[in-house]
Amino acid sequence: MGLTASTTGAVYFDGVAVGDDRLIGAEGDGLTIALGALDSGRLGIAAAATGLAQAALDLASEYAEQRVQFGRTIGEFEGLQFLLADMAAAVGSARACYLLAARRRDAGKPFSRDAAIAKLTATDAAMKVTTDAVQVLGGYGYTRDFPAERYLREAKATQIFEGTNQVQRLVIARELLRD
Repeated sequence: MGLTASTTGAVYFDGVAVGDDRLIGAEGDGLTIALGALDSGRLGIAAAATGLAQAALDLASEYAEQRVQFGRTIGEFEGLQFLLADMAAAVGSARACYLLAARRRDAGKPFSRDAAIAKLTATDAAMKVTTDAVQVLGGYGYTRDFPAERYLREAKATQIFEGTNQVQRLVIARELLRD
């Protein structure tokens, strides 16, 4: 469906000897290290989803300024203006969430919950904004003549990578209940 520019494959390391000088952490700490890497990965997915949503918003806004219907651009219609405003609000919220989490990470502060919130917020925003962009473009949004349909397909993947959004809700809830 998506990620056609990213070739993905499996790599197996069964029975590979690793010298002590090549270990990333202490033996037995692999899960802790992997879970920590997931938090950083979630920030990357949140940033990518926000960029994707921004691209969809830009496309929809440009199209709304150019497409004429009933003697005026479709961007002049209040209903469409409200839709674009909601799209912009979703993009802004996503950006704020992932920047907060990234700043906490950069400062060496705990950021697991913030990363999960950022990933959840940004990827849901990407899904909403790309779906709305397809709607703004109408029939053209559903064709490959415009990138809106690809943005929509790519947005779905962001809700799955680095833990599904349902998993993010579990991470957030567990962090809240631990506090």
